[in-house]
Amino acid sequence: MTPSDLNPEFPLFEFDPDPAAILNPQVKLRLENPPQRWVLCFFREVLDSLAQSGELRKVGELRSEAGANPIYQVEQDGTSLLVMHPGVGAPLAVGFMEEAISCGGRHFIACGGCGVLKRDIAVGHPVVITSAVRDEGTSYHYLPPTREAAASPAAVAALEETLRNRKVDYRLGKSWTTDAIYRETKARRTRRVEEGCLVVEMEASAFFALAQFRGVTCGQVVYGGDLVTPEGWDFRDWIARGDVRTALFWLAVEACSKLG
Repeated sequence: MTPSDLNPEFPLFEFDPDPAAILNPQVKLRLENPPQRWVLCFFREVLDSLAQSGELRKVGELRSEAGANPIYQVEQDGTSLLVMHPGVGAPLAVGFMEEAISCGGRHFIACGGCGVLKRDIAVGHPVVITSAVRDEGTSYHYLPPTREAAASPAAVAALEETLRNRKVDYRLGKSWTTDAIYRETKARRTRRVEEGCLVVEMEASAFFALAQFRGVTCGQVVYGGDLVTPEGWDFRDWIARGDVRTALFWLAVEACSKLG
């Protein structure tokens, strides 16, 4: 791609397919055979608790201006996986996932919470994201402009198989990924619902775009959190769901162990 191919009016749409940038991730782990399966878990308190109980073992860390971000190892039915918190928001989460790929990661499952756009999605109800509307900026550096980015079919299948086997009721559908949590207006919310979005969050479309660009597998499962409707916002005490958050983490681990 040459400069003439770029759109000077809209820098976000200046997609450049060159896989090598000026700055590239070069993180390595001090493990003889680093696992290729990673769980990206947004529940910091769950990771801290499992680390304290010895169910997770710290094997490294990534760093940002927010400080050290531990990397843990966990075993699932004889399969070794790595686990980390990916940070909040698409730019940081994708940066950490890039570094995980440089450590040898090839298969990723993310688990977290979300806002729900429909009242019939209860607090704590799992949703497997199949695709996400790209209303954020990071994904446009990994894929040409399109309206959506799709999860890896293998990852969606692994999540569905795990949830079915565990007899966990779940929804399957599209998400709205946005950078601006305080700009979820009534009109934008209505448009997202009309195009099939069930939930809203901040990272999925960027995760999926990165995965396609780097040729790795990525899926995401979230649980229903706060309610976002034209009538107003309802917190629904969604963060205080420790049992749901821990259970969703282990479901993500099990699903990720099936990949590859």
